[in-house]
Amino acid sequence: MLFLFTCRSRLLLSSAEVVILSYSLPNQYLAMKFLYQILIICFFSSTVVAQQTDQLELLDVFNLEYVSDPQISPDGSQIIYTRNFKDVMTDKNHSNLWLIDFNGKNNRPLTTGNHNARSARWSHDGKKIIYLSNHADDKTKLYLMWMDSRESMALTNGSIAPSQAAWSRDDKHLVFTQFVPKKKSSLVKMPNKPQGAEWNESPIYIDDMNYRADGQGFLKPGNQQIFSLSVDGGTPRQLTASAHDHQSPVWSSDKQSIFFTANLHENHEFEPLNAEIYQLDLNDLSIKALTARFGPDANAQLSPDGKKLAYLGFDDTFQGHSVRELYVMDVNGENHQSISKQLDRSIQSMAWAANSKGLYAQYTDQGDGKLIHLNLSGKTTEIASQLGGLSLGRPYNAAAFSVSNNNRVAMTLGGTSHPADLATVNNKKVQRLTHVNEDLFSYKKLGQVKELWWQSSVDQRSIQGWLITPPNFDANKKYPLILEIHGGPFASYGSVFSAEAQLFAAAGYVVLYSNPRGSTGYGQEFANLIHHDYPNNDYHDLMSGVDKAIAEGYVDEEQLFVTGGSGGGVLTAWIIGHTNRFKAAVVAKPVINWISFVLYADNPGFFYKYWFANKPWEDAANYLKRSPLSYVGNVKTPTMLLTGESDYRTPIAESEQYYAALKLQKVESAMVRIPGAGHGIANRPSNLVAKVASILAWFDKYRPIENK
Repeated sequence: MLFLFTCRSRLLLSSAEVVILSYSLPNQYLAMKFLYQILIICFFSSTVVAQQTDQLELLDVFNLEYVSDPQISPDGSQIIYTRNFKDVMTDKNHSNLWLIDFNGKNNRPLTTGNHNARSARWSHDGKKIIYLSNHADDKTKLYLMWMDSRESMALTNGSIAPSQAAWSRDDKHLVFTQFVPKKKSSLVKMPNKPQGAEWNESPIYIDDMNYRADGQGFLKPGNQQIFSLSVDGGTPRQLTASAHDHQSPVWSSDKQSIFFTANLHENHEFEPLNAEIYQLDLNDLSIKALTARFGPDANAQLSPDGKKLAYLGFDDTFQGHSVRELYVMDVNGENHQSISKQLDRSIQSMAWAANSKGLYAQYTDQGDGKLIHLNLSGKTTEIASQLGGLSLGRPYNAAAFSVSNNNRVAMTLGGTSHPADLATVNNKKVQRLTHVNEDLFSYKKLGQVKELWWQSSVDQRSIQGWLITPPNFDANKKYPLILEIHGGPFASYGSVFSAEAQLFAAAGYVVLYSNPRGSTGYGQEFANLIHHDYPNNDYHDLMSGVDKAIAEGYVDEEQLFVTGGSGGGVLTAWIIGHTNRFKAAVVAKPVINWISFVLYADNPGFFYKYWFANKPWEDAANYLKRSPLSYVGNVKTPTMLLTGESDYRTPIAESEQYYAALKLQKVESAMVRIPGAGHGIANRPSNLVAKVASILAWFDKYRPIENK
């Protein structure tokens, strides 16, 4: 607030004054953040005058922070959490570890600086932590920190980052996963080139079905393997070497074996979800499968008494969505039992209660993050709600929690007015401990969020949505509306913060977002209403939502706009092929032609099998019937395409097809390509800014001047 007052009362700050004021702040982290705020103004203002508004602006994206991965100490007295922030000068996301008492006192950083420290895990005695960081030389290493002295040392020093580290029960050893490259021979043998000749690089020989992945590009040969390491340091011991990825390793209580998740089946490329829980014997490195049903079994966690394993999974019937259940079995692989079947909701994460007689579990229900306790008979007790806040751009439900030995809980608390903050739960009483965006939201007004329900015109099913009104909203005025559609399509929006939606509202739009049929959090039957039938009647759910918003009385029905990304991009393109009621549309990272998508996206073994009944050449008519490309002849709506150039999930070729088709139809159209971006466009802060700026520029172009 000192910075704001000074900027509003004076035209210029000298560099000396900036340094003096920054050193007056309580710690190095806040001082650095303070300096960045000044740099933003100096960089983007030619007059160096703080022309601040009371509404959210595009550059405020760089000031948004959020809490993630809260890890409560074994005795429940302290919590380590990850505080995530952005660097406007380098366009990077950074994070540091912070420590706070359970009662909210003594909040302070454990790491500082513009790097990434994350994945902290307490030792069982609460005296040490391990964590990952790249602060030394930009190589991510596994570190050990003694909590009494705050001294730390690097346990690994390789060029490849470790991940998923876990303590042994006696706190003397660690287990973790790490990618191990392997050489792959090429069938193509080039002759030796003449001395001094300048030839092109050798041809790349590929014979794997999955040869590229979104966010990674073309995959290097190799796999995630399991390693063990003494906390005294030394050389990690590689425990697995198969041509499969190994995930989520945990020690047995006697340290004689390690439990892990993998798909070691011979047909794994064609059955990508068929993972099992395995036991690795450390005496002879033999591997035994503890699960055997067809379907994904994953993320095993050992009970405190060392007698049982909890894990997540489902029987795979190739449906578009299957509810992920919480199972318990004996450590020898016997007596498998689902304890969450009655919920009809997908369990997202779980943790054992201290007495080994039950578990805590997190799931989404009608747009709200829930935390419950389940005993081993399946009886549930709600512990807390409003878990969320980990999705900064769009209002997806995502959260994290941990449990102490005395059943205290640390969790990320979400809400429509803020991204994730840290909260605790004790005897069902929730206490919010942090307000990491108070420096921004103390003077920025956000749009107010209202929950809505309506009946779909096609079958009267109840549909849930949310309406955001602009800051300084006047119910007597008429506002343009943006319909914003989630991706997935099996996903869920909720009562959580969204930077994109709030920026739309700050620009003067009412924003409608919702969970049409196919969304998760409403049970398996509701999600699978679009099984082998997407897009279709979800269109009517969305149009009924627009009608509901108009009925509120303050939406100008002549100023309707529509956008969505991924699955939301599919539906946006579908909508404009079926109605002309929208003034303009932005189709982000869509699927336009299901035939090309299934054969070109990064997981061909999955999409054709779960989203269609047959391969493209076996049922081309059905693929085309569900493709927005088939309805491009109906489109009159001015349309922008927006996709990352490195997107391998919904490759940019999908957007290029639609762009060419719109041009051939002489529809007003444009294409925005985000260089270097994958499917997660907003993984770099400036890309989130670019996405919102592009959408608003296109919509403003077709918005009457008097309404801007």
